[in-house]
Amino acid sequence: MSRPLLNRRLEGLGTTIFAEMSARAVATGSINLGQGFPDRDGPARIAQAAADAILEGRGNQYPPGPGVVELRLAISAHAQRFYQLAFDPAEEILVTAGATEAVAAAILALVEPGDEVIAFEPYYDSYVANIAMAGGVRVPVTLRPPDFRPDLDELARAITDRTRLILLNTPHNPTGTVFTRDELAAIAALAVERDLLVVTDEVYEHVVFEGEHVPIVSFPGMRERTVSISSAGKTFSFTGWKIGWVKAIPELVSAVKTAKQFLTFVSGGPFQYAIAEALMLPDEYFATLRDELKAQRDLFTAGLAELGFGVRPPQGTYFVTADISGLTDLDGTEFCRLLPDRAGVVAIPAAIFYDDKDAARTQVRFAFCKRPGVLTEALARLARVAQG
Repeated sequence: MSRPLLNRRLEGLGTTIFAEMSARAVATGSINLGQGFPDRDGPARIAQAAADAILEGRGNQYPPGPGVVELRLAISAHAQRFYQLAFDPAEEILVTAGATEAVAAAILALVEPGDEVIAFEPYYDSYVANIAMAGGVRVPVTLRPPDFRPDLDELARAITDRTRLILLNTPHNPTGTVFTRDELAAIAALAVERDLLVVTDEVYEHVVFEGEHVPIVSFPGMRERTVSISSAGKTFSFTGWKIGWVKAIPELVSAVKTAKQFLTFVSGGPFQYAIAEALMLPDEYFATLRDELKAQRDLFTAGLAELGFGVRPPQGTYFVTADISGLTDLDGTEFCRLLPDRAGVVAIPAAIFYDDKDAARTQVRFAFCKRPGVLTEALARLARVAQG
């Protein structure tokens, strides 16, 4: 054919680095610290709740478009319980196929071709594809090592008359930065002043080690302009179930639902009932999740530092960004492509999350959501690289 087959908006995206490196992990028998999934399932009682729903015929056929009532009620109760935020489960909550679909549906619903979308880079790779599919223009504001704090003056300068929305991710993947209350207040003030929408990805809301997670929707003037997104996968260690949700005023939920219904329509019926139960787990569950991941973070980041990696322990999420400049002259991409064969470990080059590749030339990302014994073995293997 004379014309390229791929829509030009998607040129350069290709297969995700996560798929490539996960395949390399399988092919080489490597420990996969690239893709962010735990190596243990979540609570057995929640898995049993999903099995019971299947066997009892709850959700085996198409669930309601907005999500099953039990889950929407639980999402509403969760927002009230942890953040003192009130959302109407009938009109202000939409269940999605994970947060990835929620972000995609929000961008497709709210962004016109030519609209500018500001995102803090490094950013999760689906953001790039979502903005491209909507015909929007991606405008990065860079979080720079070693501290990865947002430059609020740079953010203000990035806003133009064509800016439609700010895409915010906190706790932030891949840097682990947790935006402070003051930083979020400043971002909210800019959004109100310039009449911008905010789409906020909060999937790591319960994985905060330092600081606190503050939903930006809680700031003055943000209720009517914020699409809040989260999911169950990271909090309950059932990433394969793909249960996410949107919280927003009815007009914004309706807009997102218009796009979402033509993506998956509905999904995960029996799992929705199980996640409704998961969201009602006692405070002890959420505290234990945080404490165990913090211990894994401390184990792994201390080990990396001893091997000569430059490390700033993340404030949240279950990823650590490490600098390899003290170990090698290779850039992060070359290092990660050689690592499975050299050490039997898979990591992700941080540059793939940036438009400004030089900002992360020597940075790589590891996932530490693995059992302590696995992390210890990974460190032992990485020592081969550190020792030359």
